[in-house]
Amino acid sequence: MEVMILLIFLISFTSIFSTALARGCRSNISWWCSKTPHPEPCKYFMPHGSHRFAPRHMTEFRNMMVRVALDRAVVAKKNVLEFGQSCENRHQKAAWRDCLKLFDNTILQLNLTLQGLETGGRISCSDFDAQTWLSTALTNIQTCEAGFIDFNVSDSSTPMTSNNISQLISNSLAVNGVFLHTQNHTEVSPGWLSWHDRWLLASESTKVKAHLVVAKDGSGNFKTVQAALDAAAKRRRTSRFIIYVAKGVYRENIEVVNTNYNIMLIGDGMKRTIITSSRSVKTGYTTYSSATAGIDGPGFIARDITFSNTAGPTKGQAVALRSASDLSVFYRCAIQGYQDTLMVHSQRQFYRECYIYGTIDIIFGNAAAVLQNCSIFARRPLKGQANIITAQGRGDPYQNTGIAIHNSRILAANDLKPVVRAFKTYLGRPWQLFSRTVVLKTYLGSLVSPAGWSKWGDSNFALDTLYYGEYKNNGPASSTRYRVKWRGFHVITSPNVASRFTVNSLIAGRSWLPATGVPFTAGL
Repeated sequence: MEVMILLIFLISFTSIFSTALARGCRSNISWWCSKTPHPEPCKYFMPHGSHRFAPRHMTEFRNMMVRVALDRAVVAKKNVLEFGQSCENRHQKAAWRDCLKLFDNTILQLNLTLQGLETGGRISCSDFDAQTWLSTALTNIQTCEAGFIDFNVSDSSTPMTSNNISQLISNSLAVNGVFLHTQNHTEVSPGWLSWHDRWLLASESTKVKAHLVVAKDGSGNFKTVQAALDAAAKRRRTSRFIIYVAKGVYRENIEVVNTNYNIMLIGDGMKRTIITSSRSVKTGYTTYSSATAGIDGPGFIARDITFSNTAGPTKGQAVALRSASDLSVFYRCAIQGYQDTLMVHSQRQFYRECYIYGTIDIIFGNAAAVLQNCSIFARRPLKGQANIITAQGRGDPYQNTGIAIHNSRILAANDLKPVVRAFKTYLGRPWQLFSRTVVLKTYLGSLVSPAGWSKWGDSNFALDTLYYGEYKNNGPASSTRYRVKWRGFHVITSPNVASRFTVNSLIAGRSWLPATGVPFTAGL
């Protein structure tokens, strides 16, 4: 279904090239807009925007679409600011604060895309970059709405998100997708990583010359991680900045803001350097803001650290790590929680040799994320619950996002082992309409249900539009004989199909991961 929709659109839009040449400048804006997934807001806002003439080429139309989306995002941001004055309770205020930040980031992503695509722009930008940043811009809007849903006040978000911004970004994704899918784009442009990082990740933490040291005993520059991050954010340069976090348990919530580029956190090992907190939805935070660590700054790297949320299984959603850092790496890290442990929110992310613990929707979000050589441990959930390894949140068929679990292990944690037969464990369930998760060459322990995948509650939501795949997995639960029979589930037998979800294809890792020095496998 998803592939068919994409093919129909590509065939339709590819014909624009020849038709536009034949019509020349006589093609009006309505004609161009009629080729998009959401023609009505395109036709309405294009004549009212800064561009009132018909585009002559596809590239010009793409830039116009992004600019119109940006214009509407700025208007939406004003609506968000105004809504803050009418918040009636702490739940609305908590969701509103998220939206304020998320709309700021959407404007940033659209600006990055526009500057990168326009000739002579300050920022270089490949079509792959543009699709990633546009995907993030749209995901931010969905996350804003989700915050109100957390507290059952979803009607409150309507005034902020009802100005067609999502549809306009979706149109931009579709138009840029034509460029992306008609060429082989596996490179990224931003120079956020230097070859110096290779040496940094390969070195032992005690031998790395850090710019700042965090130590609980006062022997470093700061006693808290956030204080060091705040200091790093004030620097003028965006080159790699190393913060060494000495052994200890740091009870705090940390945030790397989106203007704080190229931060590297290096600990003394996942058992020795622990950053932990206990925020949760049931204690008044949105899922998004419950994160012990919230990482937004591009080019973030973490090594030998544990990120933990100790809210426990009774407190609902409680995120240990939330990442929206583009071209980010988590190497030899532990990520521990229960429900919603790891929020791979957006952008391109790579996890290598990490240990991830949780129960419901352990790994969720709408990034393009590859987990390689990782160990995922399902814990004992509450009575009546099931463990869900992933809940991928792709809400638009043109977003280049998905979760790929490659050459990893899915196992029962120690507390689940004695009662493993009392609880079902599934590889994933569809959080959004075009949810996409693939498990490749991974060991599936006996805890995984023979059905493999779960519906969202009792509904048949997204079963035809999702894309769930398995390729050459092993272990006692790897047989696909009794897997679900949904149209969106695929037993992948072709290496060419499976390779679409590798480091090289899903996150263009061959072009930026070598600079980090982290070990990785580019293909299958």
